[in-house]
Amino acid sequence: MLIKRCFLFLFLCIALTGVYSDTFTFRADRMSGSRESGKKITILMGNAEVHSDNILLRAARIEIQGDNNEFIECSGEVWGREEEKDIVFQTDRLHYDRQLKIARLDGNSTLEDRQNNIVAKGRFIEYKDQSEETVIQIGVRLFKDKMVCRAEYATYRRIEKLLDLSGFPAVFKEEDEFHADRIRVDLDTDDVTMDGGIFGTLKG
Repeated sequence: MLIKRCFLFLFLCIALTGVYSDTFTFRADRMSGSRESGKKITILMGNAEVHSDNILLRAARIEIQGDNNEFIECSGEVWGREEEKDIVFQTDRLHYDRQLKIARLDGNSTLEDRQNNIVAKGRFIEYKDQSEETVIQIGVRLFKDKMVCRAEYATYRRIEKLLDLSGFPAVFKEEDEFHADRIRVDLDTDDVTMDGGIFGTLKG
């Protein structure tokens, strides 16, 4: 068994080192792979874990594809963390493009920016690591301290600490409530800017 595990480790170190400078580390209960018909694919199954590009991924099943292993597909209780920025996410399915450094979360998805104390939820989340911009769609919920934001579409710009909401957006700050066609929230100051169809309640 020890010899088999060492063989699998060496196989993955060779197979998963492409044009990128980092090398994958992994864990899994089972592994299979194929290079037929010009399609390179490595499949990790059962308690699968991959560590690459400051990204740690865990799932029931992880597929690594592409000539340079640039595409990672995860399914089944997916959990991940961007270690440098301390961003943690959970989802049903995940697609990660190592070349573009874009993660797409599909299904019941949660993204937590621990450095800024922000939690976002939605049915689809796309996180762009290079621009630090996140798009959240369908049943959007964003939580920060005592503030709750709701919408059908949201863009979170992490560097600027700005949140743009559209699609029946609403913001709840303790007992205050804001509605409009479009809402922008400064997540540094919690200031709210609204545009079109504005209404709400303020309780003193």
